[in-house]
Amino acid sequence: MFQRTMLRASRQAAARPVQRIQPAAFVPIRQQAGTRAAPAIRWYSDAAPAEAKGKEGGAEASKDDGAAQVKEQLEKKDKEIIDLKDKYLRSVADYRNLQERTKREISAAKDLALKNFARDLVESVDNLDRALGTVEPSKLTGEAANADLVALHDGLKMTDRILMGTLKKHGLERFDPSPDAEKFNPNVHEAVFQTPMPDKEDGTCFHTQQKGFLLNGRVLRAAKVGVVKNA
Repeated sequence: MFQRTMLRASRQAAARPVQRIQPAAFVPIRQQAGTRAAPAIRWYSDAAPAEAKGKEGGAEASKDDGAAQVKEQLEKKDKEIIDLKDKYLRSVADYRNLQERTKREISAAKDLALKNFARDLVESVDNLDRALGTVEPSKLTGEAANADLVALHDGLKMTDRILMGTLKKHGLERFDPSPDAEKFNPNVHEAVFQTPMPDKEDGTCFHTQQKGFLLNGRVLRAAKVGVVKNA
């Protein structure tokens, strides 16, 4: 009985058409009514893409090349600055040496011109000094004095004083060693003769035959003198 029932049921089931079960449509979680959307989860990777790495490497290489070029250019500029500074200092030194040499040459030329002029002038000064020395002091004072001679002598003396003051401004000075009883100095004196004089010290200039001249502190003409020699 049981077998008949099972057989009958199987026959009925076989006779029925087969119904396919359609799968339920996928509905996102956030669209399901009455439910809360789940937060989205993102995953990150520490490894950079190969292309990005390549670009970064190229950029770093180009930066290194640019820095090397800039450094090289700076070194060249530094060398140029050092060379220009050295040339500038040398030019300044040469210019200063030229200035000093020019000053010395100008000064030497002036001294030479003044020296030649002074040598020619001292002869006239000597003649004026001789003219003053030829007049005896007794004829200038007292009853024997001649007014015209006194006036002439005073005029010559004033001329001599003014002339020597003018020459002194330009470095030309006259000196007479005998009044001060100077010791004989071969650098500024020329001994013309020697004579014993017990009342004077040995080696003293007691007489001046021709006065000497100094030009800017240097001997232009030595004074010709007589020297005491007692020994």
